Amino acid sequence: MTMEGLRLDGRTAVVTGAAGAIGSAIAADLTALGARVVVADVDADGADAVAAGLAGAVPLAVDLSAPESVERFCHELGERGLEPDIVVHNAGLSIVEPFAESDPAGWDLMWLVNLRGPMLMTKLLLPGMTARGWGRLVFVSSDGARAGSGGEGAYAATKAGLFGLAKTLAREAARAYVTSNVVCPGPTDTPMLRRVSAAEPGLVEKISRGIPLRRLGTPADVAGLVAYLCTDRAAYITGQTLSVSGGVTMQ
Repeated sequence: MTMEGLRLDGRTAVVTGAAGAIGSAIAADLTALGARVVVADVDADGADAVAAGLAGAVPLAVDLSAPESVERFCHELGERGLEPDIVVHNAGLSIVEPFAESDPAGWDLMWLVNLRGPMLMTKLLLPGMTARGWGRLVFVSSDGARAGSGGEGAYAATKAGLFGLAKTLAREAARAYVTSNVVCPGPTDTPMLRRVSAAEPGLVEKISRGIPLRRLGTPADVAGLVAYLCTDRAAYITGQTLSVSGGVTMQ
């Protein structure tokens, strides 16, 4: 027997940054629950590869740094008859450097990808959700935005903007049964972290020692929470910010 309210049959989900480690794990979990997933990423080849392994998935390129690309993406969804019930804003861009040495051009790029892109996509897709009377918005931020992180000042600032956006949308869309929540991954074992650790031997072990559960998170750890928030079992959860951090951040 299965628990009621944990299936997503008949639902269409958009996952941005779905060619990456966390995004592809989210797309896989949503597919496993029965959703038809739009695998969205600036990396068109990567999106194709992820979608090829997921039943019914649709790969679709989108560049969140370009407003016209976001608008074209949303228009193409309509052209294909895809009406998203779920939008997971997972894509993100991080430039790690001391804030005093950072380049404002990098700030602008992170602002476009991490905050303005999700704002515009939500503006274009939310009306369909409210008209149908059901929807799920999940914004993947970062514990670095929630608690601060050295070298990620501008990144944290842009990702922190998702907190205010998600809470406002939770209030505005509640009567249409659209929920809006934020998930904040803590230290997670992804190719990006492994690339950073390659230049700093022992970094992964050092990070792991500071985590109460004594290990890095995995993409599956994040994906499990995101998938749950998209189901009917999470219908009474909205306006929340939830960390997946092994206990690094507690509230």
